[in-house]
Amino acid sequence: MTALTDRDPVLVAAARTPIGKLGGALARIDPLDLGAVAVAGALERSGGVQPDYVLLGNVVQAGNGQNPARLAASRAGVPSTVPAMTLNDVCLASMSAVAVAGMQLRAGEIDSAVVGGFDSMSQAPHAIRQRVAPRVGDGRLVDLLVHDGLWCGLADTGMGELSDAENERLGIARGEQDELAARSHRNARVATERGELAAEIVPVPGAELGTDEGIRGDTEPARLAKLRPAFTSSGSITAANASQMSDAAAAGVLTTAARARSAGHSTMTQIVDRTVVAGPDPTLHLKPAHAARLLLDRHGLRPADIDLWEINEAFAGVVLASVRELEIDPVVVNRRGGAIALGHPLGASGFRLVQTLAAQLVALDRELGVAAICGGGGQGQAMLLRRR
Repeated sequence: MTALTDRDPVLVAAARTPIGKLGGALARIDPLDLGAVAVAGALERSGGVQPDYVLLGNVVQAGNGQNPARLAASRAGVPSTVPAMTLNDVCLASMSAVAVAGMQLRAGEIDSAVVGGFDSMSQAPHAIRQRVAPRVGDGRLVDLLVHDGLWCGLADTGMGELSDAENERLGIARGEQDELAARSHRNARVATERGELAAEIVPVPGAELGTDEGIRGDTEPARLAKLRPAFTSSGSITAANASQMSDAAAAGVLTTAARARSAGHSTMTQIVDRTVVAGPDPTLHLKPAHAARLLLDRHGLRPADIDLWEINEAFAGVVLASVRELEIDPVVVNRRGGAIALGHPLGASGFRLVQTLAAQLVALDRELGVAAICGGGGQGQAMLLRRR
């Protein structure tokens, strides 16, 4: 791997809201306000770095207004002269924000950026397609949380049903999934008790929530085994071994290595590279592993060379398939818990992985980490981080 250059993108600050459960403590908070809290928190932690651009993911956008990233940035106090972009490649969105900003930094187009994303799945609206309507008769409401966030338009089926079938195809047993789910909650509980997750979080004004709402410290596989399948009568996915629907925002400040040094940052996390894969089928399970493999091959690395991994727990089967495909030790994966315990706010999850991974590289004095995520429509993304 090459030495750090002045224009290499580095992450110097990150902040996220607590992750609220669907219909929970953050359900009545405007999604733009969630985004603003994370953006303001990241900027406050940045040591005075001011952004030249704001790039935020937002998946369930209906009702959030024109260019939600710009609106959230404005509420965070970002000057109106700073342009903003909203990204939406489903679950990949806020990790894609990091990647796009990294390209801009390397090209010399900008010197710093706010990146991240947000979603309130609790406030996802219903819509009725009656702009041109019949004079009489009923209309049909469309649940945009399902339509825009949870439904695979390529396969014309729900992500849960699609993933149930993939679990069966790959031979991933119900017991394996329940064990991973229990481990996610255990890891998240321990990380909470140690104050590790609290260090990632900034409070949301008007909400009485200081920690991630979905963590259940007493989760055990034997209890999970009693739950019924969630999507298909013979399926292995349940409400407990799939990610939680959530409300949250996460944001960070990217800048060049040269500017980070001038701002006084002696420790920073380099965004080395990222890869994106798609298809050929719309399934999720192996996409993080395929993206990660492509990424590592590009840099002459093996999976065993990576100290820490964050793989999004969209479904337990996704992580199990990825760990199996890459032949990595589960102990180094999702050490602070994952989306099964914490939640999966669609537009924020990609950056949440990056934030958590970067924090662990520093806290555990490790060098290399990979964050990987699958996305609706059969895409996957992986990002290589290096502590400097």
